[in-house]
Amino acid sequence: QGQLVESGGGLVQPGGSLRLSCVASGGNIRAFTMGWYRQAPGKQREQLATITPGGRMTYYADSVKGRSTISRDDAENSVYLQMNSLNSEDTAVYYCNGKSLYGADFGPWGQGTQVTVSP
Repeated sequence: QGQLVESGGGLVQPGGSLRLSCVASGGNIRAFTMGWYRQAPGKQREQLATITPGGRMTYYADSVKGRSTISRDDAENSVYLQMNSLNSEDTAVYYCNGKSLYGADFGPWGQGTQVTVSP
């Protein structure tokens, strides 16, 4: 199994933007559908966006659709999430992971990156 390290979170004002990064190691993400997820305190982990191998297709949850963009750079073994128009409901720990064609996770969940939206 590979490892995933998320970064790019922080404290941002409402209406602001962030670009989250996820770097994978111990394996190549090329064949994986990669995704971003988040978990707010007291809530279940929520899938936000996914991107298929080669970036051919993307999916966005309604909660981030229209203000987020997922992208991948297989040469860098990395996945990114650009988030705009942030609001307090976006406050959460953000994680990335991948699914193979056979449903296997790329690796265990990493520590995530904290995003806090506050004036």
